[in-house]
Amino acid sequence: MERREFIQKSGVLTGGIALGLSGKCESRSDLKNPSVVYGGEKSRVGISHRADLRNTNSSIQGEKVQRLLDAAIENLYQQKYPKVWSQLFDKNDVVGLKINCLAGRGLSTNAELVDSVIERLREAGVAKQNIIVWDRMDRDLEHAGFKIYQGKRKVQYYGSNRVGFTSRIFEYGSIGSLLSRILYDQCTAIINMPILKDHGIVGISVGLKNFFGVINNPNKYHDDVGDPYVADVNMIPAIRKKNRLTICDALTPQYEGGPPYQPQWTWQMDSLIAATDMVAMDYTCWQIIEKKRKETGLESLKEAGREPTYIATAADSQHRLGTNDPARIEVVKG
Repeated sequence: MERREFIQKSGVLTGGIALGLSGKCESRSDLKNPSVVYGGEKSRVGISHRADLRNTNSSIQGEKVQRLLDAAIENLYQQKYPKVWSQLFDKNDVVGLKINCLAGRGLSTNAELVDSVIERLREAGVAKQNIIVWDRMDRDLEHAGFKIYQGKRKVQYYGSNRVGFTSRIFEYGSIGSLLSRILYDQCTAIINMPILKDHGIVGISVGLKNFFGVINNPNKYHDDVGDPYVADVNMIPAIRKKNRLTICDALTPQYEGGPPYQPQWTWQMDSLIAATDMVAMDYTCWQIIEKKRKETGLESLKEAGREPTYIATAADSQHRLGTNDPARIEVVKG
């Protein structure tokens, strides 16, 4: 099946903006930049879970993470996983895996998940040297257990500190930032790989917030619960157009005390969450966090003064990055 036919049948909109779930494809290149996979008029979020993911000492088993990833992708696209990867990526792509390593071991994108994504990209024809696993700093990757490598023989692992940021300032609304040259100069496509976690200032940190890791000045954008700053960052064209898929690591999420790792507030959810509509994903993840907080006797994020209102802003008429309307979100579990 040709890439155009695949995208049309999957219901993927273009250009990174959900135009009321009625976008129109303008060119073949647009087809590589999906913003929404939906069923009918609904944005789809795929969730996979395995009760047998861990061994007897609670360690995650890598081969089962691979199957968990495949299930999440199939739930999202409603197609078998090999077709999905080969339609989204090809041998001409340089694919950046934007992981989240700020909290170090315990609350960073899981290495087994990263390996599983790399395996599927390789099967789709992406050369190993054209896969870059990255975050802001080398030291963040190292603290999360990844080994730094920058070369041409294998998959690359390094931070934006190695290549720097653009000289040009990118502006939208209330933000003005430099972009990582990994994103802007090196990659043709991005897979966003955040953690499902609480954030002590902006409420939660999932898909939309993970792109604070591609700008030079994220410290300036946490006022007012990150609203509208998180949404505005995601309006930068290089982010919108290059981000093809978001895979949220919900293996061991954290529902309080973030963004630092606080093990007393984590739980073994043993799930992955996949979407191309990051607004729908973040809304879904927000509800998961709120449910866990309620189960453990914690106040809601709104009561705590950090409701993630930037999610609604990302869906408003000025941003149109996706939908936060639960009636327009189809969650497929399995």
